[in-house]
Amino acid sequence: MHAILSHNLFLVKEHIGIFKAANNFDIYDPSTGEMIMECREENLGFLTKLLRFSDYKRMVPFDLCVRDMAGRQVLRVHRGIAIFLSRVEVFDADDNLVGIFKQKLFSIGGAFRVLNAEEEPVCMLKGNWIGWDFRFLMDDFQFARVNKKWSGLGKEMFTSADNYMLNIDDDVAPQDSARQLILAAVLCIDMVLKE
Repeated sequence: MHAILSHNLFLVKEHIGIFKAANNFDIYDPSTGEMIMECREENLGFLTKLLRFSDYKRMVPFDLCVRDMAGRQVLRVHRGIAIFLSRVEVFDADDNLVGIFKQKLFSIGGAFRVLNAEEEPVCMLKGNWIGWDFRFLMDDFQFARVNKKWSGLGKEMFTSADNYMLNIDDDVAPQDSARQLILAAVLCIDMVLKE
């Protein structure tokens, strides 16, 4: 696992765009303001771009690559065509499967199960749409919390960009693979739960 994932705080900024087809994010260290990772949809086909502007955008596949500032892959997040519920796969720097997200059928505020590569539960992402607050929970333990950072009325009304602050709990070990899954899940909040 990449050493950069041992951080506990990440600011995830979605790229601004009025008409944007690709999902692109920059990830910052909030304590220094330094960009530490970038997330890009590198191979976006014409048909996928076209469908992103249609009513079918929540079904369109995606393949996001998260890289450090030296260009090395940190993780990759992939979803095929989603007819009813999303199934998202997360891969490590060597393209080995780390885990899976499975969207819950009925949930108020949005939720999906976070599973390891053997499809055993790691935690559950649960959301609160009113407060834009998402938590990663398993039993009584909170792995992490994600809050949407408000970026101003003009930006919110005229673009589709969101900013998220990810706070991973100190009790999650620096080399715990749950960190890869949590960061990947933050990138999927928009694409799986909101669209």
